[in-house]
Amino acid sequence: MNTSRPRQDPTFSPQPDVSGLLRHLDACVSPAHAVDYCGTQLRLAGFQEVSFSKLGSALPNCGFIAESGLLLAWDNSSKNFSHFRIVGAHSDSPCLKVKPLPDAGNFGWRQIGVEIYGGILSNSWLDRDLGIAGRVVLSDHSVTLVRINEAVARIPQLAIHLDRDVNERGLILDKQIHLMPIWGLGDSTEGYFKEWLSSKIGIGSTQIASWDLGLYDLTPASLLGSDSSLIASGRLDNQVSCWAAIEGLIAAKTRGDNSTNCSVVALFDHEEVGSQSTHGAGGPRLQWLLESLNAGNERSFQEVLSASHCISADNAHAVHPNYPERHDPQHRPLPNQGPVLKSNANQRYATSPESAAVFIESCAAAEVPYQHFVSKNTMPCGSTIGPITSTQLGISTVDVGVAQLSMHSARELCGALDPLLFTRTLAHYFIA
Repeated sequence: MNTSRPRQDPTFSPQPDVSGLLRHLDACVSPAHAVDYCGTQLRLAGFQEVSFSKLGSALPNCGFIAESGLLLAWDNSSKNFSHFRIVGAHSDSPCLKVKPLPDAGNFGWRQIGVEIYGGILSNSWLDRDLGIAGRVVLSDHSVTLVRINEAVARIPQLAIHLDRDVNERGLILDKQIHLMPIWGLGDSTEGYFKEWLSSKIGIGSTQIASWDLGLYDLTPASLLGSDSSLIASGRLDNQVSCWAAIEGLIAAKTRGDNSTNCSVVALFDHEEVGSQSTHGAGGPRLQWLLESLNAGNERSFQEVLSASHCISADNAHAVHPNYPERHDPQHRPLPNQGPVLKSNANQRYATSPESAAVFIESCAAAEVPYQHFVSKNTMPCGSTIGPITSTQLGISTVDVGVAQLSMHSARELCGALDPLLFTRTLAHYFIA
């Protein structure tokens, strides 16, 4: 079922219904919003929310834990399961984060001080209407979600009249100087941003203790192309994987199959900056959950882990028609040709022959084609939560994702069919 060339499959509609994914993309404008939205979908499907403090107690058969940018969900209907089936993804995307002291400006322009989060494509953030979203922590330690869905800020590019050779030499941006958004006229009065934020969310400025806020492009997710075969949106990396994981888990639950495994979804924060945090894949929270789920099992934790399998779900690089030389000639993924199996001999991906076989089996069961990606030897290979999860837990792990273009841009592009194919595969994976 491996495919390396364009494939037309009459089983699937050329104009698939991705309205649910588009709603997800528009709602998930920050890691906290992604977790909140996914939690709502799980509740509607009958999953019960609990907190980390309840892990020492009996857990519901189908439940989830949501905290900041981390979500852990499970279907443990078979109490004496033999293994875990885990799908891990990340809830964060590269963006511009609002600094603790953001009030800045020059020459009568009011600006917002931002810190670069992750490996952004800097030029993609220019000349876009930007809103603000994230979390605000209050003085009583409570947390409130914030989304200001208005054209709050913009980073204007220098006019070509003042940068005559920019098209010939390429655009060079200093991340400290040239990516500071403009958001009005006036001076850089200290405390102005906090007072403005207070007025927007209806909470007194003295109650605002801290925040985790980022800028996001206001343009909604949309179908693209003469045949509506593509999706254009911010945060495709990695909200497509988050959506597919949650939808696959719900679909597996509603089928009512008597599986011998415990299905788990883990949506981690901070993957784009290394995963080393309490809510990242390098933290202990997933292991806490797995130990708690296995507490009543007749099999030991080590026995269950040894038989378990994990899919690290993170988008892959589709071949770019304008830059085909950037790919290995035999490993050029195409949109709408199925999920991409990612391999790297230097362990930047966690895929092994054994872990790949499990995923290929799920594709076959779901009647879904798949593709291969290996980086060109002259191109550095990025990494994922896969190697981290596999190292932390000793679980056989495979790296897989949907093919896309413009990764880490403020607005990215993928096939409209691939997310549905991936979801279908994950639903079969969970019941195997």
